[in-house]
Amino acid sequence: MKKMHLANLKQSSNKAHYFSLRFFALYLDDKMGAGGRMNEATTDKNVLKRVPTAKTPFEISDLKKAIPPHCFKRSLATSSYYLFRDIAICYTFYYIASNFIPLLPKPLNYIAWPIYWFCQGSSFMGIWSIGHDLGHHAFSEYEWFDDALGFVLHSSFLTPYFSFKYSHRSHHAHTNSMEYDEVWIPKRKADTLYSEVLNNPLGNLFMTVVRLLLSFPMYFTFNIHGREYNGFASHFYPQSPIFNDSERKQIWLSDAGMVVAIYGLYKIAAATSASWLFCIYGGPLLVMNAHFIFFTFLHHSHPSLAHYDSKEWDWIRGALSTVDRDYGIFNTIFHDVTCAHVVHHLISTIPHYHTVEATQAIKPILGDYYKYDDTPILKAFWRETKECIFVEPDEGAENSGVYWFRR
Repeated sequence: MKKMHLANLKQSSNKAHYFSLRFFALYLDDKMGAGGRMNEATTDKNVLKRVPTAKTPFEISDLKKAIPPHCFKRSLATSSYYLFRDIAICYTFYYIASNFIPLLPKPLNYIAWPIYWFCQGSSFMGIWSIGHDLGHHAFSEYEWFDDALGFVLHSSFLTPYFSFKYSHRSHHAHTNSMEYDEVWIPKRKADTLYSEVLNNPLGNLFMTVVRLLLSFPMYFTFNIHGREYNGFASHFYPQSPIFNDSERKQIWLSDAGMVVAIYGLYKIAAATSASWLFCIYGGPLLVMNAHFIFFTFLHHSHPSLAHYDSKEWDWIRGALSTVDRDYGIFNTIFHDVTCAHVVHHLISTIPHYHTVEATQAIKPILGDYYKYDDTPILKAFWRETKECIFVEPDEGAENSGVYWFRR
């Protein structure tokens, strides 16, 4: 009976009919003990089932109406609480590492430092994620304040704030567009370096190491994983084709923030030592970079999600071509950007402390267009590095404008 109603739901082209059938199907799920869509991913073994590529029977306005009004409210006090909490955690790790790890005998401090790097790098990522929210104007009602604070936070982690803000805004405007998305542009089969030379376990391992260690600075410097442009594309180059003329002055400001941050690090190294600076700051920064590449790769790489060319792409299907995953405790550390990324792509100004609630509110409307994968995260990462090598249309649908990951 449940399957019959879901089949009718998929065939429905009338919006009101779609919503009534969707909620009735959820009611049947609950009565049959399935627990509704809240737990669907944990009971459905086929997490690789493709997300529909037909035009959605709902609009963004329908999703906004389903979300409780308080989820859109940006509280300066609440947002500041999370920031100061993260800073306190960061300082605690720093205090312990700087005061106690040097006292440990050598065999133990070789273990203690990497533990500190991972913990502090995760803390850095939490603060960086708040900086990302500031760029979306999801921190407070005051955009000038969000930009000023975001500029300081991201510069502290060697991230060009305004440069990233503008390219990231373009990413949200063109998600999973083959021509115009800004990051994680998939390779094509014709790129034999990826489809043949590196398409093996050793090649996957090599690319994983390179990605996690180098992709963060290489993306900002040389637009690695980014869209192809005519001309030199770099987040540090004000005349880069990534930016329009109205944005170029802020790129200079981003560069100035980076120069000040690097100079400050130089002065710290001169007052202490380069090795001390690496142990306290450099090691955690590498971990933060790896976290960023790890979860952004997983946001936009999944065998069930399509990419679209200009013949077929539209904004809402592009925004829905991302996946929510369960990172355990790291959901909290990274402020739910990992487990509530779909709603973030749909409405990026919702503050992080409301995104989980907003996700639950829109899931009944999204239906099969919503992708959640509860595969253990390391297993999922290795699977995606093996299965998501390049994209091509299905055989016999070469002109469909829809592309799927292949290996």
